Amino acid sequence: MENTKQDTYEEVIIAGFGGQGIILAGRLLAQTAMKAGKEVTYMPSYGAEVRGGTANCMVIIANEPIASPLVEKPDSLIVMNKASLNKFAPRLKRAGLLIMNSSLIDIKPQLDDSIEIIAIPADEIAVELGNQKAANMVAIGAYLQKRGILSPDTAVDCLPATIAKRYHKTLPVNTEALHRGAEFAQCDKQAQNTRSAKI
Repeated sequence: MENTKQDTYEEVIIAGFGGQGIILAGRLLAQTAMKAGKEVTYMPSYGAEVRGGTANCMVIIANEPIASPLVEKPDSLIVMNKASLNKFAPRLKRAGLLIMNSSLIDIKPQLDDSIEIIAIPADEIAVELGNQKAANMVAIGAYLQKRGILSPDTAVDCLPATIAKRYHKTLPVNTEALHRGAEFAQCDKQAQNTRSAKI
């Protein structure tokens, strides 16, 4: 269910290497926010999209007009590789959310205890679904489920408008990837609640 609180102001950075669909993931997040009636800004880093290089984008989601698209200290960070974790994790706000691709990040980041970390094997899940390139959708699905500001189902509805028509054959796998990411985050939350109850 989508969050309808009047004070929504969520700053997100999505980062990884070129070829991981970072820009597409940011565009989908922005489209999803617009479909949900939110104010949104989307600022991709086009200069470093070359495969193997780094890529990132900034998305802001709010209920009120947004003054600037720049994100210095994100509320949430989605990182798909270790270099992006090292670069952007220190910027996370207290009580922020980190979604990290544990398929390519094998370290536990040294962060403030207030930051919630979801380590999701996005590449492995995408491979199980038959297309490793869908790892970005797995991560976005986990983010959407965890934050609760926007619905994974709304993101699914936005896929056809976000993905170029020549790639529409990938819509089923991307849809499933979003759902699998959301399911992982939901199970992770249930596991945390169980652990808390035992303490």
